Amino acid sequence: MLVRLTTFAIDGVDPRQVSVEIDIRPGLPTFTIVGLGDTTVRESRDRVRAAILNSSFKFPDTRITANLAPASLRKAGPHFDLALALGVLAASNQVPAAALVGYAVFGELSLSGEVRDSPGVLAVAEGARRAGLVRLIVPECRAREASLVDGLQVIPVTTLDAAVEILRGAPAPPLPARSRIRAAMPAVPDLSDVRGHSIPLLALQIAAAGGHNLLFEGAPGTGKTMLARRLPSILPAMNRREAVEVTRIHSIAGTAAGELVTQRPFRAPHHTISPSGLVGGGSPPRPGEATLAHHGVLFLDELSEFQRSSLEALRQPLEDGAVTVVRGQSAVVFPTGFMLVAATNPCPCGFAGVEDRCRCGEADLRRHRRRLSGPLLDRMDLLVGVQRPTGADLAAPPLCATDQASRRVAAARERQHRRLAGSSARCNGEMDTALVERLVQLDGSAARLLARAYSSGALSARGRQRVIRVARTLADLEDSEPVRGDDILTALSLRQRSPGEEALAA
Repeated sequence: MLVRLTTFAIDGVDPRQVSVEIDIRPGLPTFTIVGLGDTTVRESRDRVRAAILNSSFKFPDTRITANLAPASLRKAGPHFDLALALGVLAASNQVPAAALVGYAVFGELSLSGEVRDSPGVLAVAEGARRAGLVRLIVPECRAREASLVDGLQVIPVTTLDAAVEILRGAPAPPLPARSRIRAAMPAVPDLSDVRGHSIPLLALQIAAAGGHNLLFEGAPGTGKTMLARRLPSILPAMNRREAVEVTRIHSIAGTAAGELVTQRPFRAPHHTISPSGLVGGGSPPRPGEATLAHHGVLFLDELSEFQRSSLEALRQPLEDGAVTVVRGQSAVVFPTGFMLVAATNPCPCGFAGVEDRCRCGEADLRRHRRRLSGPLLDRMDLLVGVQRPTGADLAAPPLCATDQASRRVAAARERQHRRLAGSSARCNGEMDTALVERLVQLDGSAARLLARAYSSGALSARGRQRVIRVARTLADLEDSEPVRGDDILTALSLRQRSPGEEALAA
């Protein structure tokens, strides 16, 4: 008897519909799975057999062939188990085959028949809805995540027995209570903890308001990491489309808590990370930190300590907002719409430009500079020096609080949203050259200052565009429609090398 049912494979961060075909015929007892599955898929034979027998069903002592179509698509992971088990039971007349029509099935099985957690459920739910299916059987712990997709009946199950009972006509159980799977949100540090640092605080607000890349450079202990970790507290809230997209990515990566992700991601990988870990890769390809930071912040602390190959791999994702990973005959596209925030010391010892403190030789300085390429630094919108706060700064009250800064950032984002309506850009940092020329209005003094800076050779063509975008964000923070000369001056000053870096160049 031949039975068909539907499941899904995860291809990068996208769902691909897979038809599970089970054929049972007289012959020597064998269980063969075909369809370009990896080792985990081939091992499903043993998991499915044990789960069926331990759930008090009969495993057919005949020839069983399971095909995962299309055969040209590579299949990986154990989440085909539940579909294979239900297909075997339906083909052996232990489950009504007609009941499988309209269902999608997704889940891993234990040897006892328990349905285990299977990452990627939200992507599967989106694929099921697009495929016109009306019901989806998933592990109970991921049911709320799948229910974020409208127009789909999500059926949570904990065991193979429970799934069979649903197909035999039992009523679907309710979704699990929210408190059972809700994860505690970590506290976000507040800007009121910062003392002094007026220019870095302004740079944080500009970066948050316009989605700009930011590099902090300064001696050890001056507060670079402290400042960067407070950026998420002033970022605007995600809309539902962004939140669902972030949740889908983290669900596939196995880092989602089973509910809608509401906080923008903040990823801070260690400097020993490999290029594939940073931008994605492996076999099968998996999303890297750049994709896990989509719609959020990728923070690279001790930037000069990262492998140069890892940093160079970021150049395309920064420019295009996506990275293409090619493995064999397939190509996978991962979204990388993140803000890059980085911190670095000006030299190996960290005290370049500080009299009587730096002990680095010329060879050390040249080696340090080679780690950060010019093309990568040119993609940073803001290059800000962080100086050691004075004693008076530490004793003074805070210059800015998170509530105040977040309201200012939200108002600036709203102005950009209205201006950029109908375009692919969501903020000033994502505007391309055509949008900059069409939407950014420079007054006379701003145009003259920008032309003078470009003619002097201080800016590349890319750097000129980035200065205009930053100036546009400054004008939005001040609720000004034209970009003024002061905005251009401030944007130019925030791309200047710090005193420590000037010492390196000497």
